[in-house]
Amino acid sequence: MRLASNIKGLLPLCAATLFNFSCGCGTEPVPSASETTLTVSPSSVNVNYQAQTAVLSVNATGDWGVSSADKDWCTVTPSGGIKGASDVKVNLATNRTGKERETIVTFRYGAKTLEVPVKQGFSNEDLPPDPGEIVVPDGYVLDWHEEFEDNGKPSLADWWYETGGGGWGNNESQVYVAGSKDGIDLAFISEGTLKIQARRIGSEVNSIRMNTQRAWQYGWFEARIKVSDVKGTWPAFWMMPKNFTSWPGDGEIDIMEYAISTQGKDKSSSSIHCKAYNWPAGTQKTHVQPVANAASEFHVYALEWTASEMKFYVDGKQHLVFKNEGKGHDSWPFDAPFYLKFNMAWGGNMGGTTDPNGLPATYEVDYVRVFKKK
Repeated sequence: MRLASNIKGLLPLCAATLFNFSCGCGTEPVPSASETTLTVSPSSVNVNYQAQTAVLSVNATGDWGVSSADKDWCTVTPSGGIKGASDVKVNLATNRTGKERETIVTFRYGAKTLEVPVKQGFSNEDLPPDPGEIVVPDGYVLDWHEEFEDNGKPSLADWWYETGGGGWGNNESQVYVAGSKDGIDLAFISEGTLKIQARRIGSEVNSIRMNTQRAWQYGWFEARIKVSDVKGTWPAFWMMPKNFTSWPGDGEIDIMEYAISTQGKDKSSSSIHCKAYNWPAGTQKTHVQPVANAASEFHVYALEWTASEMKFYVDGKQHLVFKNEGKGHDSWPFDAPFYLKFNMAWGGNMGGTTDPNGLPATYEVDYVRVFKKK
């Protein structure tokens, strides 16, 4: 009787067990995370330098996530998905580095990963220019240059203009224009040089203040220049910070300034300005040096700028050194990108006494070159 009773007790349990195995209601067993599978097509991305979006087709049997190893120029959307088929967009920024770049897009599913290599090409336009016959300083390579060989107006791809009057903080008298005024070009290229003119047009003296589109942090900067000896003109070759907020705190680098009314004939100066050293306080770091026939012959004015110091040259001869004292931003705000500037002011604190009978006055630039460390 005890054996029969035990058999009876087992019958419902066996029936229930058989029912569970035979009735799945049409569903498949859900795989565990470790069993999830995932495929991606294509298995790699190889594109040109232009900004674009590549699409990856994903098929998975479970949840997954995806990320890029270099989010500065390669991002992915969405950041993950679920079981089934879906697309992932690989968004690539324009490659202007002048060299091929690579990264990895990584898919994670369960305990596994799948990597998709991403490779982006470069544009030949971004390669360092061929120096040709250009003399390159030791330890440097040519990064950018303008030889002013094509007659016409300076290219707006390389240059931009500041315009207006108001004294420009120095009581200057000229009004700057964007290349020309009333059909008269004041910035133009002819016979292999850039000409910048100060000229009376109507009731005012107009001139040019033009800047490079590019900016650099450190390097060797030089220009071959012939200045103006008209009293009141103040031609300059200098640099200002790209991310300017205030003067003199953000710094100023004057590679060449020439003002016959205040400095005297055939004398140019180089200076730096910052919060600790600036001309309103009379503490600027500056040096005036003789330049023979500055307005009738071309001379090369140069700056070598590193993280530790600046060296200024005229015709290859060093005349001013400004060192990083390690005292912080107030005395060295020069660990940031600066752009190059050419302008010719009229009068003002440094331009001094003007002679309107000497107008139009012309400031010439044979070339400007920028070199970067190897």
